[in-house]
Amino acid sequence: MSSSIFSISRAFKRNVVGALLVGVAAAGITTPAAAEIKVGVSDWPGWVAWYVAEQKGFFKKNGADVKLVWFANYTDSIGALSSGQLDANSQTWSDTLGPLAKGLPLKAILVNDNSAGNDALMVGPKITSFAQLKGKKVALEQFSISHFVLATALAKNGMKLGDVKIVNLSAGDAAAAFISGKVDAAVLWNPWVHQIEASGKGKALFTSKDMPGLVPDLLVAQDKAIQTKRKELVGMIKAWFETEKFIREQPAEAAKIMSKVVSMSPEEYTVFLPGTKFFDAAANTQAFDAKQALSLASTAPTIAAFLTQYKLIEGKPDAAKGIDGTLLQDALK
Repeated sequence: MSSSIFSISRAFKRNVVGALLVGVAAAGITTPAAAEIKVGVSDWPGWVAWYVAEQKGFFKKNGADVKLVWFANYTDSIGALSSGQLDANSQTWSDTLGPLAKGLPLKAILVNDNSAGNDALMVGPKITSFAQLKGKKVALEQFSISHFVLATALAKNGMKLGDVKIVNLSAGDAAAAFISGKVDAAVLWNPWVHQIEASGKGKALFTSKDMPGLVPDLLVAQDKAIQTKRKELVGMIKAWFETEKFIREQPAEAAKIMSKVVSMSPEEYTVFLPGTKFFDAAANTQAFDAKQALSLASTAPTIAAFLTQYKLIEGKPDAAKGIDGTLLQDALK
């Protein structure tokens, strides 16, 4: 996997990004036309939801001319934004801190969601406490979101990573190793969390719901786009609030739209919705208020510390420079 954190490419795997000015594989992307904003989207519910906005006409209703650009490889979308080939991109806060540490002119302008259960530390029936994990084998994708979830879970329970034996496996292989009994625990994301629970082989001892604010998924824009296409971006934020309301009030129809984008059945896709906390206007207002304990500004040091510890970023990111809540304020007027 690539070298960064928190990306579950959420093609069930947000990989972590090390190279920031990566040569982008999305060769067809060109400089956006003046009347249109190009926005990268990858496979994660909070981002696939943008297709609900598109198909239900929320972009048009709010005066936003938006072209969604699909990236099968999430890492490529980060490279596309960092190198100026997109106006905005769907990416995590952690994967934005790296470019900010490099001084790239990017701004988080909206929080789509927080992972709220889709990532979990799964243990067998015999393990009922963190103390029982000491010395046990835990399978996970090293330096991915799963690694961060485990580090946070252990720290909250008076333990450290050295107290367990990490087995570095891809998420699918980690799930298989857990189910077959080759490891004592595994840190995974859906659909594997759901599959393990359904099999009766394991249960969640800790989930991303237990670490609120630390796994935020965002809309991040180029400074240039904010200056030249502000009206479009504000309209996009307004469209998001209608999208969140639609998903909340009509989840079945929303799942039908979203599942088609990623070639799944609506029934399969509904598994992801409860573990995704979609952010409405009130939640966004709190996320952009630096005085709030779970705001982007407040959680950045914790996330950056993990990235720095494992040499996943170079330099110290100035989180304040990477946050612009003024578009949100305009959208709420």
